[in-house]
Amino acid sequence: MFKKSKKIYEDAKKYIPGGVNSPVRAFKSVDLDPIFIEKGKGSKIYDVDGNSYIDYICSWGPLILGHSDEEVLDGIDHILKNGTSFGVPTEIEVKMAKLIVESYPSVDMVRMVNSGTEATMSALRLARAYTKRNKILKFEGCYHGHSDSLLVKSGSGAITFNVPTSPGVPDYVVKDTIVCKYNDLESVEKAFNEYGDDIACIIVEPVAGNMGVVPPIEGFLEGLRDITSRYDSLLIFDEVITGFRLSYGGAQQEFGIDPDITCFGKIIGGGLPVGAYGGKKHIMSNISPLGDVYQAGTLSGNPLAMNMGYNLITKLKDNRNIYKELEKKAIKLENGLNDIIDNLNIDCHVNRIKGMICLFFGKGPFTNYDDVKECDTEKYSIFFKKMIEEGILLPPSQFEGWFITYAHSDEDIEITIEAANKALKNTYNIK
Repeated sequence: MFKKSKKIYEDAKKYIPGGVNSPVRAFKSVDLDPIFIEKGKGSKIYDVDGNSYIDYICSWGPLILGHSDEEVLDGIDHILKNGTSFGVPTEIEVKMAKLIVESYPSVDMVRMVNSGTEATMSALRLARAYTKRNKILKFEGCYHGHSDSLLVKSGSGAITFNVPTSPGVPDYVVKDTIVCKYNDLESVEKAFNEYGDDIACIIVEPVAGNMGVVPPIEGFLEGLRDITSRYDSLLIFDEVITGFRLSYGGAQQEFGIDPDITCFGKIIGGGLPVGAYGGKKHIMSNISPLGDVYQAGTLSGNPLAMNMGYNLITKLKDNRNIYKELEKKAIKLENGLNDIIDNLNIDCHVNRIKGMICLFFGKGPFTNYDDVKECDTEKYSIFFKKMIEEGILLPPSQFEGWFITYAHSDEDIEITIEAANKALKNTYNIK
């Protein structure tokens, strides 16, 4: 079934660490070798062995219209012929920035970068410079890229100054990083009571998309906004996943919260490598060349990514019903999975918000990282393998979300539910 993929993987391991360019692609947590993809179209993805799958990874979220959407790709040939990078400004950068500013009331100005990691890293630097403070506060289970100050792991306490998660990150780099429990305002209040005068910002995924899908409980985001306002700290929403996906105005529109800085990801490049961070003018004016906070990038705002992003965001702007369709399909999948769980009487739990969904192998509820850590990852591995056999590609990790696209048809959802029924019976040895 995966003969060509296996051959490519063996070759890849000779030249690329672990044979992959991002760890989750190694499929280690599901005890498989990775499959290598040849192409994607609509809701489907095709590997080098000719197998096709209904895809729920979708480049981890940005392909909201599905693979190779013709309207998103429009104009790419023209860009390729005219030049892909110049190192000096182009008009499409301005058009894209204007579109983002018009879409997010909390953003007056925006700076393009090349990845979500760059966006969050730059946003933290800006927050520290603006507030003239050193400490930052993040949450267990929220991933904000692999910059050094965010690569920390939590201890057993509600608030912990942490040791580096990764070798190569010196202790002193993370000494000013505070980690609290997601969806736990009490832990945040405690941190600010002790260190509030030196906390530059809170950075949070408004919907945690890197420990499965974990929405905020009622009052959590509002509480963060209140605490940061009281202490003159900044609130940073990492909307790399939720921006333009949860709704056109992202999580901040959905929950009615205006953060001070917003980080965007690859959806604003139509799936190409890109990121951005933006906020109010009095904050963003501190960035060079207006201010002294340095940040630069040769490929920032490159024409290819800006063109595809502009096409995609414009289509979303003009067709808001897309979001209703995404949620309608996600609800159908959620209901189908819940029916199976009830019928089989198994300890599984579905979390969903809008077009993002996750099936947890545990009783639930799942509202924070401690809950998620209790999942049965071995059962998820069995389930994942069976779903691949059934032609369904899920994230190769229990701790990642599934993404519904506009290209997923009702038939795709029905096929997925039928496959999940077989896979769950297999996982729990139910005849």
